[in-house]
Amino acid sequence: MSHTHDPANVDEERSTGQSTQKLAAVAVINFVGFVVELAGGLLFGSVALISDALHMLFDMLAYAMAFGASYTAKRFEGGQSWSYGLHRLEPVAAFLNGVLLVPMVGYILWEAYQRFLDPVRINPELTLVIATGGLLVNVGSVYVLQGGEMSLNERGAFYHLLGDAGGSVAVIVSTIAVWVFDLPIADPVAAILIGVLVLVSAGNVLRESSSILLQRSPISPDDLRKELAAIDGVVQVEDIHIWQVCSQLTVGTVRLNDTATTVDEQQTIRSRVHDHLADRGIDHATVELIGGTHPDDRSVGTTKHTH
Repeated sequence: MSHTHDPANVDEERSTGQSTQKLAAVAVINFVGFVVELAGGLLFGSVALISDALHMLFDMLAYAMAFGASYTAKRFEGGQSWSYGLHRLEPVAAFLNGVLLVPMVGYILWEAYQRFLDPVRINPELTLVIATGGLLVNVGSVYVLQGGEMSLNERGAFYHLLGDAGGSVAVIVSTIAVWVFDLPIADPVAAILIGVLVLVSAGNVLRESSSILLQRSPISPDDLRKELAAIDGVVQVEDIHIWQVCSQLTVGTVRLNDTATTVDEQQTIRSRVHDHLADRGIDHATVELIGGTHPDDRSVGTTKHTH
């Protein structure tokens, strides 16, 4: 199967390049935020601020891994030995990112528990300044990522950023509570809330990445089977498999019993099937026709792969 550099390929490559650049920019932004918040948390005694800083650190590592996976996959063709290059690195990196979030939650909860047992006075004024800066970092990162269809790694980063923003808001609110109402317990409570947000984002990333790694169908095979069976010339769908290599590349194989009696009719039916599969978001499909009166002429057709 040949790969030509048509406009669709150019647009795809440009989109992948923009995705890679976004992930790199967000990683840098979050590293700066981590350094500032960690320094502030250590200097001013806020466990919530330290927790938010660690959240940013793990997010930075997640974005760096996502950037590395995207950069490598974009430049590695692989030839015949690697049918789809290294695009599978995307869900692998996303899965590892989700796993890395779990020990961070454990640390946050442990530190919060220690503060419940032994409350520590914080510097509310400077903590509030640092937390507000952290929120601005998150908002800036969301601005960089938003716009257009996001890849799995970008969605993972987006979930992280939402958790970060929620964490920064929790730190701001808890700091105000300490400052205005003299409630030192508000600081560890905010840390626990941040831990919960991190755990939720980890669950989202792990669920999506594991679905790809375990080849769960991104669309309902039963619904697609009914849709294909309704196409003119298709008698029955004998076999169907749909899976994803990465979030931006869906692959499918379909085996159909058809009514074609000539080669032209076969090509017409195959084209209808390919068009429908493309409309359903399947980028690379293999269609086999097994009915009719010319079984020797029934070659396998494939759709154009533009990823």
